[in-house]
Amino acid sequence: MKELCRPKVIKTKIMQTFATQTKELLPNLAARKIFGLIKDEMSLVEAEFERQARSNIQVIDYLGDYLRSSGGKRVRPALLILANYAIGGRGSSDNVIRLATVMEMLHTATLVHDDIIDNADIRRSRTTINARFGNHAAVLMGDWLYMSAFETALKERSVEILDILTRLTRKMTEGELIQLTTIGKVDITEDEYFDILTRKTAFLFAGCCEIGAILGNASFDRQKAMREYGMNLGIAFQLADDLLDFTSDSESLGKAAAADILEGKMTLPLIKLVQKDPSIKGDLETIMLDGEYSDETRNRLMERMRSHDTLSQVREIANSYAETARKNLEILPQTEYCEALDAIPNFVIDRSN
Repeated sequence: MKELCRPKVIKTKIMQTFATQTKELLPNLAARKIFGLIKDEMSLVEAEFERQARSNIQVIDYLGDYLRSSGGKRVRPALLILANYAIGGRGSSDNVIRLATVMEMLHTATLVHDDIIDNADIRRSRTTINARFGNHAAVLMGDWLYMSAFETALKERSVEILDILTRLTRKMTEGELIQLTTIGKVDITEDEYFDILTRKTAFLFAGCCEIGAILGNASFDRQKAMREYGMNLGIAFQLADDLLDFTSDSESLGKAAAADILEGKMTLPLIKLVQKDPSIKGDLETIMLDGEYSDETRNRLMERMRSHDTLSQVREIANSYAETARKNLEILPQTEYCEALDAIPNFVIDRSN
C-alpha cells in the first residue's frame, strides 16, 4: 500500500516545489517584462545620473559615484517614463530622461538622510555613506543631491513641475519629522501611520507619475489619474516593505531585517497586532529599548502575528491599494505601456526585496 501511495506523495511534493519556485520567479519575470519595455530609456537615465553626480570637487565626485553604483530598483524614474509613454508622450526625449533622473536623485538624497537618522549601516547590500564616510559627509552629500536635482529641474522652466517637486520634498521632510516624534511609541494609530507613509513614500511616487503625464501634455483628468495612481501605488509599495521587514531576511532585503522595530518604528503589522493583542506592547518596548531581535524573539512575534492573522490582513490592505491604482489607469488608452503600469502594483507587492 505504501508503495502504491509513494508516486502520489512524490507528485504532490514536486507540485509544491514547482508552486514555490513559480511564486519566486513571477516577480522577476514581471520585472523583466516591465523594465524591458524601457531598457534603452533606463540606460539613458543611468548615464544622466552619472553625469549629474559628477563634480570637479573630488570628494563629491567620489561619493556620487559610490551612491550611483550602489544600484537600486530605479522604480521611480521608470514610473515617470512609463507614465509619459502611457499618455502618448515620447519617453526617450531629453527632458523626460532629465526629470526621471531628478526623481532618482531626490530619492537617493532621502535615503542618504534617512540612513543618518536611523544609524543604518547597510543599504542595498552595501555599507551606507554615513557608516563608511561619517555623518558630516553624508549630510552634505544628501544636500548636494537635493540641490543638483532642483538645478536640473529648473532647466525645464516649468513652474508647475517645480511646484510639484517643492511640495513633495517638503512632504517627505515633514513625514520624517513627524516620524521622529513617534519613535519608541507602541500605541500610534493607523491614521498617524498612514500620514507618515503618505508623506515619506507616496508623494514621491505620485510626483513621478504626474510629472511624466505633464511632460506628455496630458489633459487635466489624465494628470490627476496618474497622480492618484502613483499615490495608491506608493502606499501599496510601503505596505509591502513593511511585510518584507518581517517575512524576508537581510540578504534578500539588502539591509538589516526587522530594521523598523529595532529603530523604534511601528509599522502596520505591529499596529494591527497591538490592536488585537495589547499584551504584546511590553515585548515590543523591550525590543526597541534593548535593540535586540533574536531568532527566538522573531519566532515568538511571528507566531503571535500568525495567530491573529496580522500579516495577511496587511497584505489584503496592500492589495486593495494596488487594485485602486489599477483602476486609476482606466482613463488611459490601452497600450503596452499602460499594461506595464497595470502590472507594477502586483510586482511591488510580490517582490522579495
